[in-house]
Amino acid sequence: MDPALFEEWMMTLLITALVGLMGFIVWDLAKKSKAGRLGTILLFSVLGLGILTFVIKSVVIAYLEQPL
Repeated sequence: MDPALFEEWMMTLLITALVGLMGFIVWDLAKKSKAGRLGTILLFSVLGLGILTFVIKSVVIAYLEQPL
């Protein structure tokens, strides 16, 4: 297997696992701190914003690396 392909697959897989773990941590934090519905929504919104930023960064880099 080509190392670049392996790296791409592992990056996708491990980032997905990391996001899932962070989601569980945020859910557990909201539950233990009794954040309520609004607090839980805010916590997950901030996590989602971080994930969205990572995706946007990947799209922008892919766009900039395209040959003209």
